[in-house]
Amino acid sequence: MLEHLTMQYSLAFNAHNMQYWYFILSVLAVWRLTHLLGKEDGPFDIIFLMRQKAGAGFFGSLLDCFYCLSVWVALPFGLWLGADWKEKILMWFALSGAACLLEKATSKGNGIHNKPKYHED
Repeated sequence: MLEHLTMQYSLAFNAHNMQYWYFILSVLAVWRLTHLLGKEDGPFDIIFLMRQKAGAGFFGSLLDCFYCLSVWVALPFGLWLGADWKEKILMWFALSGAACLLEKATSKGNGIHNKPKYHED
């Protein structure tokens, strides 16, 4: 019995499967950092003050758009995860896209309504 559990554990965390875990954890990290920078005030209002100092210029508008910000937050994660340049670019956009999907799924205004799409006279 113990051998069976040990074998399952070793199969679950081998080097090949760790790439999937790193990708999943990176998606969560990109989403969390993007959400923190774009939608929260942060501890002691540090993020709020940073957004305020950024103003209405390039960086200010970047911090206002979750989708735009996720592209830049995902960049270092994509560079870290990818083996060659093609894979790094693919990971970069995949992480940003996954973070955007996660944001869409978890936001309150996600477009899911229980209202009927017809109207009776």
